[in-house]
Amino acid sequence: TTGLILFFQSGRPLGAGVRLGLGLRMNRTKGDEEEYWNSSKFKAFTFDDEDDELSQLKESKRAVNSLRDFVDDDDDDDLERVSWSGEPVGSISWSIRETAGNSGSTHEGREQLKSRNSFSSYAQLPKPTSTYSLSSFFRGKERSAYSFSALSDTPAKSYAPELGRPKGEYRDYSNDWSPSDTVRRLRKGKVCSLERFRSLQDKLQLLEEAVSMHDGNVITAVLIFLKRTLSKEILFRELEVRQVALRHLIHFLKEIGDQKLLLDLFRFLDRTEELALSHYREHLNIQDPDKRKEFLKTCVGLPFSAEDSAHIQDHYTLLERQIIIEANDRHLESAGQTEIFRKHPRKASILNMPLVTTLFYSCFYHYTEAEGTFSSPVNLKKTFKIPDKQYVLTALAARAKLRAWNDVDALFTTKNWLGYTKKRAPIGFHRVVEILHKNNAPVQILQEYVNLVEDVDTKLNLATKFKCHDVVIDTYRDLKDRQQLLAYRSKVDKGSAEEEKIDALLSSSQIRWKN
Repeated sequence: TTGLILFFQSGRPLGAGVRLGLGLRMNRTKGDEEEYWNSSKFKAFTFDDEDDELSQLKESKRAVNSLRDFVDDDDDDDLERVSWSGEPVGSISWSIRETAGNSGSTHEGREQLKSRNSFSSYAQLPKPTSTYSLSSFFRGKERSAYSFSALSDTPAKSYAPELGRPKGEYRDYSNDWSPSDTVRRLRKGKVCSLERFRSLQDKLQLLEEAVSMHDGNVITAVLIFLKRTLSKEILFRELEVRQVALRHLIHFLKEIGDQKLLLDLFRFLDRTEELALSHYREHLNIQDPDKRKEFLKTCVGLPFSAEDSAHIQDHYTLLERQIIIEANDRHLESAGQTEIFRKHPRKASILNMPLVTTLFYSCFYHYTEAEGTFSSPVNLKKTFKIPDKQYVLTALAARAKLRAWNDVDALFTTKNWLGYTKKRAPIGFHRVVEILHKNNAPVQILQEYVNLVEDVDTKLNLATKFKCHDVVIDTYRDLKDRQQLLAYRSKVDKGSAEEEKIDALLSSSQIRWKN
């Protein structure tokens, strides 16, 4: 009866298992009923019993558990597992409710039981939330789960999943970690607050621990904390004697673009050259060409090294030239009266382009201009002291793109003091051939420059690669290599002029072949 009273007091409808159990009892005869209750070895609970109250409660518990003997295990297999709260076991709401109940009321009830071990005191405890289902209770499974743990000294075990953060992690925010412990935790990627380090001594010790760990990320994290919590004078003074941390801070300031603090740091350290370079770097943030030119003019007098000073001066001069060339060419292009701009419209502005790009632009659009003009390639070459190799390579690429083969020929033709002409290439004729082929030069022009390659193997490789057949045939003839000539005969088209030329050479009696 105790078990049935518990079910009705829960305030929820009886499950199918309960109804089935009651039905089985109703099928018994009245005599059987009386015989059962009179012969039962269990006693009903009464408040008048003089025995120990706790033992009576345990006996009532056994009476409730014996109900499983009256229920067929196979009759309620399809019953839904529900908790005492009525929510499906395993659902989110059930998990939250079970977790909250076990963390609050169960712990409080267990503490009160320790102080007062009586039924009256238990009746005043908040009712613990059960974690067991009705269907498993009546089917008699999981016998160990039927104990009323709230009535004993052993804590109730919760089967609900843990939804909150593990308690151990909250220690990261509350415990007083030492600097070494904090650095180790930072290195492992764990969250820990640095705000507790308030004194300068603690902050410096934290920095030294980070440096000794040789982890750049940890050092940078500590430096960000010091940058935020220390005045820049104190920070600079302490970092001056800590070069590793100082280098990390300089790199960090460059990465985030904190130019103001970086300049202040260089001034404090009296690093004049780095201060000048850092100031010069600011020109990248100036988009207007005229304003950038004026800014570069202020950089010319800064304390750079001799080499850097020359580069700053060239940068200023180049931008000044580009502004003039851009304004003039924009006008010519819009007027539409210049042939080169009509055939090859400009794809981009020349402003802020590198020196080599400016030279290529000048060789493409202003190749024949007099040396006195700012846009003349020769003027650029002399003004910026461009080496011959760089000038020839750039001019060749520009004129070959325009298929101006006469200009290409003139670029490599020189005259001696006797008036004889000779072709000379400071970049090597093998590179000339590569550039000409890239720009789809005719075979006749390619063969002319392949023949100018001095190394025989390089010449044969280029001639074979670009199908300069006459060069290959003439080279094997000069080498008197009959076998190679016979092998090459199979690579030319049958009935072609090249095949006839090879046959004529092989049948000639005037050539003494080596093999």
